[in-house]
Amino acid sequence: MTPVELSRTVLRAMRHAVDAGELRVDVPESVKVEPPRPGGCGDYATNLALRVARDAGRPPREVAELLSPWLAAEPGIAGVDITGPGFLNITLAGAPAEALVRDILRCGESYGHVRPDTGALAQLHTPHEVRAVVVADSARRILRSQGVLVRVTSDAAPDREWVDTLGVRVDAYGRPPQPLPTLRPVPAPAAPLRLGRDAARWALLYPAAHDHPRIAPEQGGDEHLAQRETNPLFRVRYAHARSRALTRNAAALGFDSAPGPLQGPASDEATPHELLGHLAAHPPVLAAAARHRAPDRLARHLVAIADGLLAYQHTVLPLGDEKPSAAHRARLALAEAAGTVLAGGLSLLGVSAPDYL
Repeated sequence: MTPVELSRTVLRAMRHAVDAGELRVDVPESVKVEPPRPGGCGDYATNLALRVARDAGRPPREVAELLSPWLAAEPGIAGVDITGPGFLNITLAGAPAEALVRDILRCGESYGHVRPDTGALAQLHTPHEVRAVVVADSARRILRSQGVLVRVTSDAAPDREWVDTLGVRVDAYGRPPQPLPTLRPVPAPAAPLRLGRDAARWALLYPAAHDHPRIAPEQGGDEHLAQRETNPLFRVRYAHARSRALTRNAAALGFDSAPGPLQGPASDEATPHELLGHLAAHPPVLAAAARHRAPDRLARHLVAIADGLLAYQHTVLPLGDEKPSAAHRARLALAEAAGTVLAGGLSLLGVSAPDYL
């Protein structure tokens, strides 16, 4: 069961409780499920009881106690525990991590994309300014991933060096006959071309539209070129390269990936809930980045995935005389899935994802 499916299951259980007269409250349109926080248990948790308690006129824990048996009776739910003031902690039947990894590997870099096209149309207009044009170019890519047909226009033709170095594309240029909604991020304080395509695009896209990008050396712009952990771009690209290196190293040890349980019979390694949660959140992050024309949301999400993978990578390969097991194959599949999502996300930002770094 995917997080989206689980969210629908939680809402369905709540509707059953309302229909049975046990709970008098409006059922929300959506509910968030996420990996359990410290003190929680199971595969996922939701704060639904806390959200609706006031409208229901009951304490949150009492609402959770009412919802728990309805949710536990749903297909695919192995158990429900209540923790804290009223969090519902859900244990799924089967292996949700395995299903998520299989889904990502099946979709490849298109994981989170909407197919076929929705038929929706969008027009993005920009002033003649390098950051605005790069943001529009990436927003176009993200919108296309969500099945939207996009036309990008600008007040003037982009400079030739913007096209050649940064890979931007504009469909038409010139002042529109009538005002159009215009992308106006804070302009770049200096030409970013000296950074090269990958670092320049990242420098312009990573900050939110209302934040000032760091471009010039005196602003710390050269940090975007640094190969160290303090550089978010390096961490994302390095995590992708590590996922590919793990695949090569596993092949040298004589095994490949296969989605499955991440823990062996005698393993004390914790399931990487944080990394799995970020991977499961990738489709809604893409949808939100498209809706808000905000590539920075995707960029920050990729950093979170990269950090999760880099923290987990040490568990993937056997150590010492340890023999490769089914758990190692499953962990390798998870690492490959994370690398695939990183590569797909970087391509939407117009940034390369090298296999060696």
